Amino acid sequence: MTDVRLKDIATPSRTRDILEKYGFSFKKSLGQNFLIDTNILHNIVETAQLDKEKGVIEIGPGIGALTEQLGRAAGKVVAVEIDQRLLPILDETLGPYPNIEIVHGDVLEIDLHRLIRERFSGYQKISVVANLPYYVTTAILMKLLEERLPLEHIVVMIQKEVADRIAAKPGTKDYGSLSVAAQFYAEAEVAMVVPASVFVPRPHVDSAVIKLTLRKQPPVEVADEALFFRVVRASFAQRRKTLLNNLQHNLFTKEQKDQVIQLLAAAGIDPARRGETLSLQEFAGLANVIYAAKIR
Repeated sequence: MTDVRLKDIATPSRTRDILEKYGFSFKKSLGQNFLIDTNILHNIVETAQLDKEKGVIEIGPGIGALTEQLGRAAGKVVAVEIDQRLLPILDETLGPYPNIEIVHGDVLEIDLHRLIRERFSGYQKISVVANLPYYVTTAILMKLLEERLPLEHIVVMIQKEVADRIAAKPGTKDYGSLSVAAQFYAEAEVAMVVPASVFVPRPHVDSAVIKLTLRKQPPVEVADEALFFRVVRASFAQRRKTLLNNLQHNLFTKEQKDQVIQLLAAAGIDPARRGETLSLQEFAGLANVIYAAKIR
């Protein structure tokens, strides 16, 4: 059993000691910012609703601050770290936790279905919990969602601006193609805002923890998922332009203006509306009308 008296990694003094011991220098290219506030970590773990019957995939464990808290709460943790320099540090900091495994690799290139099959045998509920580097946040989130992994939750700390976009509702300034994509696959809520002051080095912006609860089925039926997302992206191509303009220039051609007007009418959508006013249901209806018209 883990010794509950172990000193937390996520304190300013212990973090400093670990970094100095190994002569570790932060790589800006990897977006490395380490948390030094245990209260924030406890709140992240609580948001993920973990227990010893559940497994966790962590992305970018750093020196193990969040990882050890996950190891205390969950049955098994597999942490994927891209920076080879951190492996010996993690061997030391996470040594007392036999239920934690470290995998060296790039999460964008790893076969996560295989990782889950091979390393989480016996675990029915698995979540991703992580402090994601800003520069690859969207790419990682879309990989986790689009691959339809057997996940219960995705609880990640990301740039606040991106979290607001993911959870945004139609008609708001933050609502866009990322909002539609994330909400197609999951229910999204911003769990907490995290100030820049609880990281080393300190980032230039605040962060937020977003909780995505994976849907068993999307909330809308679409005839062609790839076409649905093409319609969404085209509708937001230039935010100040109308749907008619955006669809004409980004999905169809200038010569197809009358056809686009007819398609929008068939979907019950005013051509003068902007993409940010459409709900998930309206995007699905429009994509299905376009699909039925056999216009690709």
